[in-house]
Amino acid sequence: MRVVCLGGGPAGLYFAISMKLRDPAHDVVVIERNKPDDTFGWGVVLSDETLTNLAENDAKSAEEIRAHFSYWDDVAVQYRGEKTVSTGHGFCGIGRKQLLILLQQRARELGVELRFETEAESAAHYATEFDLVVASDGLNSKTRSEFSDTFQPDVDTRKCKFVWLGTHQKFDDAFTFIFEETDKGWVWAHAYQFDDETATFIVECSQETWDAYGFGDMTKEESIATCEEIFKDHLGGHPLISNAHHVRGSAWLSFPRVLCKTWSHENIVLMGDAAATAHFSIGSGTKLALESAIALASYLHSEADLPSAFAKYEDERRLEVLRLQSAARNSMEWFEEIERYFRFDPVQFTYSLLTRSQRISHENLRLRDAKWLNDAEGWFQRQAGLPANEPVRHPMFVPFKLRDMTLKNRVVVSPMAQYKAVDGCPTDWHLVHYAERAKGGAGLVYTEMTCVSADGRITPGCPGFYDPAHETAWKRITDFVHGETDAKICAQIGHSGRKGSTQLGWEEMDAPLKSDNWPLLSASEIPWSDRNQAPKAMTRDDMDRVRDQFVAAAKMAERAGFDMIEVHAAHGYLLSSFISPVSNVRGDEYGGSLENRMRYPLEVINAMRAAWPSHKPMSVRISANDWVGDDGVTPEDAVEIARLLQANDVDICDVSAGQTTKEARPVYGRMFQTPFSDRIRNEAHMATMAVGNIYEPDHVNSILMAGRADLVCLARPHLADPYWTLHASAALGNRTENWPEPYYAGRDQMWRLAERGDVMTGKV
Repeated sequence: MRVVCLGGGPAGLYFAISMKLRDPAHDVVVIERNKPDDTFGWGVVLSDETLTNLAENDAKSAEEIRAHFSYWDDVAVQYRGEKTVSTGHGFCGIGRKQLLILLQQRARELGVELRFETEAESAAHYATEFDLVVASDGLNSKTRSEFSDTFQPDVDTRKCKFVWLGTHQKFDDAFTFIFEETDKGWVWAHAYQFDDETATFIVECSQETWDAYGFGDMTKEESIATCEEIFKDHLGGHPLISNAHHVRGSAWLSFPRVLCKTWSHENIVLMGDAAATAHFSIGSGTKLALESAIALASYLHSEADLPSAFAKYEDERRLEVLRLQSAARNSMEWFEEIERYFRFDPVQFTYSLLTRSQRISHENLRLRDAKWLNDAEGWFQRQAGLPANEPVRHPMFVPFKLRDMTLKNRVVVSPMAQYKAVDGCPTDWHLVHYAERAKGGAGLVYTEMTCVSADGRITPGCPGFYDPAHETAWKRITDFVHGETDAKICAQIGHSGRKGSTQLGWEEMDAPLKSDNWPLLSASEIPWSDRNQAPKAMTRDDMDRVRDQFVAAAKMAERAGFDMIEVHAAHGYLLSSFISPVSNVRGDEYGGSLENRMRYPLEVINAMRAAWPSHKPMSVRISANDWVGDDGVTPEDAVEIARLLQANDVDICDVSAGQTTKEARPVYGRMFQTPFSDRIRNEAHMATMAVGNIYEPDHVNSILMAGRADLVCLARPHLADPYWTLHASAALGNRTENWPEPYYAGRDQMWRLAERGDVMTGKV
């Protein structure tokens, strides 16, 4: 096979090597515009896993590469005058120039033709001359642009500005992050050693800080001198060095995240940064390139033809690329939003940094550095007021106080509709359901949305707070919770709005009843769907009546013995329909701007707060993202909503998202709504609860320890296992949680099994 690689970086060179290893008869040419010893990067970071893959593919080059590696185990964080060090992370680095030299030597040994200082023609030109054209032509791939209609690249230019520099200052003891506060904003550096004499030193900052410094108007030399001044306390008198000799300006960049819909066209295939990029903050770009080279070479020899080989290559590599891009996106976004974390204590700041990509979980961090994590957990519980001599516990088992209510731990049983009420009245089902979860160890148990009127129910099976019988039935439940457990119980109070008069959850969700539908109210006359009835746009009289129903419900919840109430202003129900512009098109003072759209929900909230005892906390659940772009509520809006709630005496924001319109396009994943809680907590500085696909103790502990929420809500895990919290406590070795006395024998057995490693790990 005649093969040409357009681009002589690690991707093109290693693919050429891999092809010749599999069949020396291949005629392989690498075309590179630069000189053999030109390079525009500094160090390359690879994992032990990648080194193993390289060794299996070509032991000789892997041995040479390994011989030139610098190894380090620690991450050091210089922040607010403190140096925090965590160990056990296992990095290795090599100079990009050294890596290229080694790969060039190996390619020549195997008979690859290397054409340096040669400007490549179009890929279409080579496609007629060669059997295979590998476009490894980098971030600004000409081939990707040439066939953009086929490849359909998605290039997302990100927020921060950065510049690749080097230095002879030694950072050989750790991968080092340095954060410096200046009069123009925060600037930070990613620094790591890659040979005995040289370290990579990437300087990064926000666009606002970059503009304030005027870096865009500086020469390269002026820019470097400014960076040297910013980081002078960390450079030991050594200068910063640029090797971007071809660049005339300041050499700063904005990172482009690249992903293509397809990677091949006829006999042309993309590889490395031409196909997909991963942010430098997790150092995976070269890893992706080398492992993609191995995969493509293998499939070209195992499959019958090019289309089959390309299909296998793309199927295998795309999943890994997406996985790494997801981690890289998390890491990149952490740095883009870093200014919200600069009020953190160095302990929490370091934890947040170490876990930013979500590839390192709480217990994985313990495996890496148990002492550091134990000290960090001790710091966390001291912030909650526990004595310094108290045994260290996991963050999820640390108490939390709202007004006069103290929760024994941070685990919340999320509201989960049961559809088992009769005429709005909770039944024995509800007693058993809530009692079991209160016995199961959670600090706070929520009721499902409990409605303020019969016409405010979602379904005929939803419970209410509008009849004396309801109060009696709820008091039976709260009396049990308080008499037999140490959990607290919260009543979630709401009105269904335009999503009311629908079928039970296990019938057809959000579909209208087959008969006997009741009239609906909403902010505007917009039905939930074409099948649902159009609601009446609320008049001022309607608003007064429904507000008074909310107040009456709050008073009933107090008489029934609830410790806390939550106003449901999310998920497209009545109050949510006012907040979201997708359901509120009013032309009066209750529509239009966010301030106007919040007017009626805040009126209801203030009236309820006035009726609710001042020593008891009150929460509001919101949808922090309508998932319809700028046409709906955005995460930026959610911060403003939270500020309004906090200014109106709301104690904590229960941060959910979506379910406000059938047009929503949510992006699912683990903990997928937690970033909204993070943003509100650390920009509005309001206590929050995180929800959404949280199902492991690791999730809970990492969310809390990283300061992304104050309480963590789990729904489905508690449906599958009412004793989820106690089981997680046993599996983690925590012995601070109280079990019901009749269950001590089961507790003791579970503890023994846990010590032998024979019990669940908290996964459900």
